[in-house]
Amino acid sequence: MSGRTFVALTLTPESPLTDWLTALDQQIARSVGFFTGKPVIVDLSMVQADTPDLSSLPDDLRQRGIRIIGIEGGSRDWPATKGWDWPESPTSARTSPTPQREAAPSETDTDSTTPAKNAAQPMTLVVEESIRSGQQVIWPEGDVVVMGAVASGAEVSAGGSIHIYGALRGRAVAGIGGRGASRVFTKALDAELVAIDGFYATAEEMDPTCASGPTQILLEGERLVFRAMPG
Repeated sequence: MSGRTFVALTLTPESPLTDWLTALDQQIARSVGFFTGKPVIVDLSMVQADTPDLSSLPDDLRQRGIRIIGIEGGSRDWPATKGWDWPESPTSARTSPTPQREAAPSETDTDSTTPAKNAAQPMTLVVEESIRSGQQVIWPEGDVVVMGAVASGAEVSAGGSIHIYGALRGRAVAGIGGRGASRVFTKALDAELVAIDGFYATAEEMDPTCASGPTQILLEGERLVFRAMPG
């Protein structure tokens, strides 16, 4: 189950870019620090050579603190992209061949934990130990069950729901790939960030009545809802 990998996020700009950047600003405001320290792949599959404001896109993203490590789609020969510093995407930059709506986890980081994929693996990943600070568990195939705690500075990403039998002090990102019915369950909620299907809440935005207690988090519309569970 151990490996050395990292999480990259995929952003897929859409025309009109001014509206897309406005929506990105709203996401950043809603999830302060979400992009901090994370490498990003820019996927140009949803824009065209003549898309207005395309030439300034890399600068627009960097001004928002987004670190671009790769660009996919599009063409270096487009007039708008000829002046770009065009980094090559790592060959393992994605866990999914299709672009996600907002940001999709993919492979690559230096202090992380992720299972090796093979056809015989179950849809639910069970992690028998706590997730230490600096580690990441990535399982886009289904649910993740963590028998211990998730430390501050650690992150768990799952295609389905996340079940944590200890304290959640780091980050939990459930429902990646558009699975909005996913949930996050923890014995003690002290999280840095919780996300479901691209909607996020930081520690400051979480329901204080659930602090340090057994909690489930679900998505209702475009809002994360925190519900206390019996201890």
